[in-house]
Amino acid sequence: MGNWFVNNWFSAIIISVWMGLNIFLFVWFYFVYEQGETFYYTRHLLGSALAWARAPAAVLNFNCMLILLPVCRNLLSLLRGSFVRCSRTMRKQLDKNLTFHKLVAYMIALMTAVHMIAHLLNVEWLNNSRQGVYDNLSTALSNLEDDTDDSDHRTTYLNPIRKNDIDPQQIPTYFVFTSIAGLTGVIITLALILIITSSMEVIRRNYFEVFWYTHHLFIIFFAGLVIHGIGYIVRRQNKESYKEHNPLFCQNRTEDWGKIPECPIPQFEGGPAQTWWYVIGPMVIYLCERLLRFIRYMQNVQYRKIVMRPSKVLELQLVKKGFKMDVGQYVFLNCPAISQLEWHPFTMTSAPEEDFFSVHIRSAGDWTDKLIDIMQKLPEGAQGPKMGVDGPFGTASEDVFDYEVSMLVGAGIGVTPFASILKSIWYKFKDNDPNLKTRKIYFYWLCRETHAFEWFADLLKAQEKEMEERGMGDFLTYKLFLTGWDQSHVNYVMVNVDRETDVVTGLKQKTHYGRPNWDKEFEQVRKENPTSVVGMFLCGPEALGKVLEKKCGKYSDVDPRKTKFYFNKENF
Repeated sequence: MGNWFVNNWFSAIIISVWMGLNIFLFVWFYFVYEQGETFYYTRHLLGSALAWARAPAAVLNFNCMLILLPVCRNLLSLLRGSFVRCSRTMRKQLDKNLTFHKLVAYMIALMTAVHMIAHLLNVEWLNNSRQGVYDNLSTALSNLEDDTDDSDHRTTYLNPIRKNDIDPQQIPTYFVFTSIAGLTGVIITLALILIITSSMEVIRRNYFEVFWYTHHLFIIFFAGLVIHGIGYIVRRQNKESYKEHNPLFCQNRTEDWGKIPECPIPQFEGGPAQTWWYVIGPMVIYLCERLLRFIRYMQNVQYRKIVMRPSKVLELQLVKKGFKMDVGQYVFLNCPAISQLEWHPFTMTSAPEEDFFSVHIRSAGDWTDKLIDIMQKLPEGAQGPKMGVDGPFGTASEDVFDYEVSMLVGAGIGVTPFASILKSIWYKFKDNDPNLKTRKIYFYWLCRETHAFEWFADLLKAQEKEMEERGMGDFLTYKLFLTGWDQSHVNYVMVNVDRETDVVTGLKQKTHYGRPNWDKEFEQVRKENPTSVVGMFLCGPEALGKVLEKKCGKYSDVDPRKTKFYFNKENF
């Protein structure tokens, strides 16, 4: 528990506060509607389903206020910059923005289900009361006429089901699809179902376009959400009426309503729509985000170089006026020649010291395949199609130089943020940067095929040479792991086993075959750095992230004077 606490204590506090607020809102509003005096007659018609519908609605409003904030990347970058002087623990929370976004989405889905089921029961019970199925009081309340005063246009009935001249079995369906609350409820529920189902990992990874376009149904979701409450479906006795008409005294005297001064005809009103109070702020912030993206999209981007690397990896070197970046950051790219609406995130592989920024794009779907195809057909030296660039945005890798010792783990194309880091280190050594705190880097790269190593090997060769010339051969320890090979490759390695350099990469460090023994690697790092704070940085699959996070907890020492591992993962 102590080791886990080192990496996760602040996250646990944030989740606990968020969950505590959800529970508080649910319980508070549950008792408001379950015990509120002005809802006495409403509860008689609906029972506890009233509270079970309204309490989730309050939680929904709260979480709909939060759901957009974790995807406001410019806001997060601004906060990350503001937290530069704060502890790394606070900055790490900003790298878990998508995790929090998903948690909030799950809460919205759960509360929507409870809210919807409760209201479906409410509609059925309101219809039964309107048909006189229940007791005299329910019938009397449902038959109250609308004494609307033309001067203020306020309705005074209780039962919102006013239609009574069609088949009683059809009334609930008619009400759901003709009332503002019912129709918008159906629309936003369908939108939510499509958004959540298309967000599953298998859809997002293999059919990104489906995920991208259905996620933009959030516009319909929020529009329907704001309108949803203006139908005044949930009604209560207004305060003036409650003072004159006490339900506890008058509930059994329905025949005397309006005939005796103690029991005037009760007057009811709908509660004000509240959702917009919660969501207007985040919606304005998000609109500003999209406006900023549009402004950046309109800015001119020039191609400095277009290179086709092995394993269908496209390198784009781009130049944009006023563009400034830090190590490990990423940008969103939009190519109108492929799609006007799609924006895809790519980590930059260039260093901040360079006068351009570059991205390496692996063939991994329709969009990337089309982009690679366009670039391959370009004449030599020609400019590529118009490219919109939004960013840069901060990631966990920005903090790499805040640690004395760093472990960098990349899987496949996930090596890209570490290309930026290693290039920047090369420049810092070249310029004798006195602010470089890092004294040791362990770099691990896992790939399925040999060709994937080729485009990155040149950078590692330059690093090897630079470190040897400066007598700092121990500064960078790197291990390349090949996780997939065939028999012909095995035969080739056996024939060339005595070569001084690796047969795959040409580097002095030989390639390892199979997956790393992470217990052995962590034990070695801890042994070589007995009193250091070690930053573990991963750009790779979620499954590997879970393994490495557990190892960070396992090998961190509770003693503050000994080795601690802090886990950081790239999230897009």
